[in-house]
Amino acid sequence: MNLRRAMFAACMVSICAGAANAQLQPVQPAPPQQEPPCIQEFSKLREEAEKKASAIKAANDRKAPPKEACQLFGTFIAAQQKLLKYASDNTVWCGIPKQVVEGLKQGIAKVSEIRTKVCQAAASPAAQPPSLSDALTNPVPDSNNIKTGRGTFDTLTGSPIGK
Repeated sequence: MNLRRAMFAACMVSICAGAANAQLQPVQPAPPQQEPPCIQEFSKLREEAEKKASAIKAANDRKAPPKEACQLFGTFIAAQQKLLKYASDNTVWCGIPKQVVEGLKQGIAKVSEIRTKVCQAAASPAAQPPSLSDALTNPVPDSNNIKTGRGTFDTLTGSPIGK
């Protein structure tokens, strides 16, 4: 019986000592988990699309001409389509939710509509107001091409309606 007590005591001492030792040692932080390569690639493509979107916003803030905006929208749509293709090809492997893919499709559709309108505005220069140089190059009236005499609104000598 003494042998059993001695073995039990020895086991308890070693277990308690191990637990105490574990409590005294600082817990080492787990190494930071790296993102899987598919998520890293998705993030790169998303950042590229965000850069293109910020370029459009900057062009809008400085009131860029429609031709430049049309080109910027084209590059933005290309970046979004790349992101959509990657997301739809790697949905299962990367664990990308289907809602993300659907959201990308809807976003591309909206941006395509805006791009169409902007590019149509760039293609039709008649819709744009005349520039300062256009206003200055028009013929200026001089004394040779001005008619004198009675006009419709000549109220000093008679009725504005006429006779």
